[in-house]
Amino acid sequence: MSWIRVFYPIRESGGIMSGTKGKIHIRPLKVTELEDMRRVWTAAGLPYKPGGRDSPQRLVKQLKDKPTLFIGAFSDDKLVGVSLCSDDGRKGWINRLAVLPEFTGKGIATSLITQSEKALRRRGIHIFCIHIEGDNESSIRLFEKAAYHRETDISYYTKRERDTY
Repeated sequence: MSWIRVFYPIRESGGIMSGTKGKIHIRPLKVTELEDMRRVWTAAGLPYKPGGRDSPQRLVKQLKDKPTLFIGAFSDDKLVGVSLCSDDGRKGWINRLAVLPEFTGKGIATSLITQSEKALRRRGIHIFCIHIEGDNESSIRLFEKAAYHRETDISYYTKRERDTY
């Protein structure tokens, strides 16, 4: 955990955003912060599957295996945004990006994307991918603004051994 990024939240129209006590710090998460991460997911409306892919045991193992790919945004000591990354050695995925509703519109999600891409680049990854569930227009706009584009020639299929994944 050698890197940390600090920035001041911004208004969409420019200038430092009021309503935050100070700087936003972006850094890798610690195991002790995983419960806070789940709270951010829930508050942001992300599905949470504690009996499967999001079980505490799985998340702890993933974090220990790839500690720089669990990224948190903090206002003072409060976790206000998260991004989980993964890679298969060829392409990287930005997963589970979420920001507390009261902190949206301040540049935090954009900074999490940027830091996620940097973390993946340090692993030799130069193709970045995302999945957006349903018609999540705000996520679509966010990633399009970050220069992502929809691939129309790829279909996504999944086979889940359990509904909890």
